[in-house]
Amino acid sequence: MLVLCTAALVVSRNSSCPGYEVDGEVTTRRNFLSANLVLAGNPCNIHGKDVAKLKLTVEYQTDFRLHVKIEDADSQVYQVQEQVLPRPRHFDISTPNSTLLNFTYTASPFAFQVTRAKTGEVLFNTSGSPLIFETQYVHLRTSLPHNVNLYGLGEHSDDFRLPESNYKRTLWNSESPFIPEYSNLYGSHPVYFDHRATGTHGVFLLNSNGMDVDLGRTDTGRYLEYNVIGGVLDLYFFSGPDPTTVSQQYAMIVGTPAMIPYWALGFHQSKYGWKDLNHVKEVAANYSSAGIPLETLWGDIDYMDKTRDFIPDPSRFPLEQYKSFINTLHKNHQHYVMILDPGIANAPGYPVFDRGTKKGAFLRADDGSFYRGRQWAGEVVWPDWFAPGTQPWWTNEVLLAFDPSHGLPVDGLWVDMDEASNMCDNTRCFGEKPAPTTQPTPPKCRRSRRHSPSKLHQGLSDRNLFTPSYRITNHVKDHSLSGGTLYTNISNFDGTHQYDTHNLYGHMMATATRIALLSLRPALRPFVLTRSTFSGTGSVAAHWFGDNASLWSHYRISIAQMLAFTAIHAMSMVGSDICGFNLAASEKMCARWAMLGAFQPFYRNHADVTAPDQEFYRWELVSAAAKKAIDARYRLLDYVYTALHAASVNGRPVASPLWFGWPGDENTYGIQTQWLWGDHLLVSPVVEDDSTEVRVYFPKDIFYDFWTGERVQGEGKEVLFTEVGWDEIPVHIRGGGIIPLRVKSGMTTEEVRRQNFEVWVAEGVNGTAEGGLFLDDGVSLSSNETVVEFSWDGEWLVASGRFGFEMGVVVERVKVMGVNGTRVKEGEWGLNGGFRVRI
Repeated sequence: MLVLCTAALVVSRNSSCPGYEVDGEVTTRRNFLSANLVLAGNPCNIHGKDVAKLKLTVEYQTDFRLHVKIEDADSQVYQVQEQVLPRPRHFDISTPNSTLLNFTYTASPFAFQVTRAKTGEVLFNTSGSPLIFETQYVHLRTSLPHNVNLYGLGEHSDDFRLPESNYKRTLWNSESPFIPEYSNLYGSHPVYFDHRATGTHGVFLLNSNGMDVDLGRTDTGRYLEYNVIGGVLDLYFFSGPDPTTVSQQYAMIVGTPAMIPYWALGFHQSKYGWKDLNHVKEVAANYSSAGIPLETLWGDIDYMDKTRDFIPDPSRFPLEQYKSFINTLHKNHQHYVMILDPGIANAPGYPVFDRGTKKGAFLRADDGSFYRGRQWAGEVVWPDWFAPGTQPWWTNEVLLAFDPSHGLPVDGLWVDMDEASNMCDNTRCFGEKPAPTTQPTPPKCRRSRRHSPSKLHQGLSDRNLFTPSYRITNHVKDHSLSGGTLYTNISNFDGTHQYDTHNLYGHMMATATRIALLSLRPALRPFVLTRSTFSGTGSVAAHWFGDNASLWSHYRISIAQMLAFTAIHAMSMVGSDICGFNLAASEKMCARWAMLGAFQPFYRNHADVTAPDQEFYRWELVSAAAKKAIDARYRLLDYVYTALHAASVNGRPVASPLWFGWPGDENTYGIQTQWLWGDHLLVSPVVEDDSTEVRVYFPKDIFYDFWTGERVQGEGKEVLFTEVGWDEIPVHIRGGGIIPLRVKSGMTTEEVRRQNFEVWVAEGVNGTAEGGLFLDDGVSLSSNETVVEFSWDGEWLVASGRFGFEMGVVVERVKVMGVNGTRVKEGEWGLNGGFRVRI
């Protein structure tokens, strides 16, 4: 059900608030402005106490980035810790007149505008609605013209392009079975892209507090407004002007996506409910017998003894046999990833708990007792990621459990339930006592023991941290902040509270896990998968879209979810549970999903314990689709790996919506079931239920069918594809691109890496093309590298660049697709230096 925006009510009440005005002199320097703001009248105290004095800071940090910060004058209000998301330290302005964005303000009542310097176009305008900055409510509205297209503000399962009005995005990380629409999900990314015919810009609010972002319309136009339950207004504006550049500019603030190991691009299989090690072995053997490549198996909580982290069940997953099985996978060039949850069993004698207690690693209540909750292990305690002993404890547990000399030699770790998801909404549901049906009295927080007003940015002390007056639209019962998670009035070691840091919990667990893996294998790239995310999580971990369902609607929305993360939220390695997590997958839908998933970054089949087994080999249609899909994916692995490397270096998206490639084509702005895979592949899956038809939109450009080489002249309209087989997916090469492929596929990515290359040249409108290839050892943090730049001028293919990594493979074929058909030249050109081929 669509949650209608309640902004009209908020605005009518807010209109009585006085706003602020500039007080005293304004300090200005070459790239800096600061001013004091004071209330412009009597406080309205609408959802807390108005903060009487504020501080405004404006920084022209680069030619393309503007930073505007509004905080309390005493710097007591909570701000995201530097250790969680470091701020840029070195600014780079070419000249005072080189900035692409301008900041202007009105002194009384205070309002500000951000405009494009060259054209004066208004991008952000807060006039017309008073700034409200209270102890538990911050309100800021910007007006919008009618011709904007907004994207971002994830994580959600709504349309990729956000509705124009009557729409509310709530940002509050929450467990979200069946990924409900118009709801907050597992992650919070308070960034949006505004795309217009005149260009694209981005706006990032660095604030981890719960918030509603409302999109609405008045008689005078559209608006976007923030209604936040705490924190400061820490805004970054990115000038673009094209969408890819905005993605890169945002990634420079939150961190470019972490480079993954090559093997992580292979096909993964998982399932909650594999009863024992023999069952897992059968799955691996069945894939082999079916001739379907399997790169990585995953261990869900089934492996755990009493569902406790780090400890395998001695009868169902005996340690020595478990180790032997994983080592056998490694001998076959396959991999294994294991799950961890944040809830640690509150059980003296459980070594993980005992060691964590000694390190002071767990959240505690005001009386010094552990803050308790419920997860799979029963009554649990929770790591306090801000406590100084937590990282050493967590790292030590990873070393003890996964060091190959004495533990399970896993290749990566999967952190789940890290929103943090709490199966107990109160502290009275332990032991034999049933959970009460009414909301309990919240426990006391530790403010008296840890909160120190002298420390900056910890959060104001006089707040209702459990039920603030303004209630964001959290999708749990009664919109409770603490529903299904940790009590928000529990404090962290550093004196801050879960009220302010809740949305950071999963990000910090993923970060801690990455650090632990680096201690385990200092020379290798860690692979961490997390369910809960915040801005910047892409720099430390991969992400899957949570507990979706085996529904066609979830198959379709997985595309929009991918585009939001890869193109807007600076996370490259993302994907959905292939064939759906909940419910029973149908054969036809699973076949389609096997094809679709092969052209997304993270490719994992996963299902719930309540769902039937859905490994690809269980259906004839799905088996055929999977073989074809994985063959194409594996031949393209280096093309994708090259795109991932570019993302890790400069933030360029590995997958993007069509309007990134054709930003002036208005027909592309709402398309969310096609995408650009890298820079040169257009992917257009069948999306309707049980259908064999799909309407593919081709912008005005030249394309070549990936499967047949047939040339297609795009005319800015849809083309109907009929009789699309269940093992088929329309994929086209954009003219002007050069794509390196392996000549053959393989059963593992290691086998793929031994295959020679062929290079496909797709001539563009002017007969030229370009592309690239990145090669390294695929696993090391530091490796010799080869970076090839391909160019085609209509006659010569030229390969140049840096050649530092020797794979022992060559380019054995060049294929040119153009207006005169396809030309092929066989040969042998090494990749240890540049070469030229005339065709």
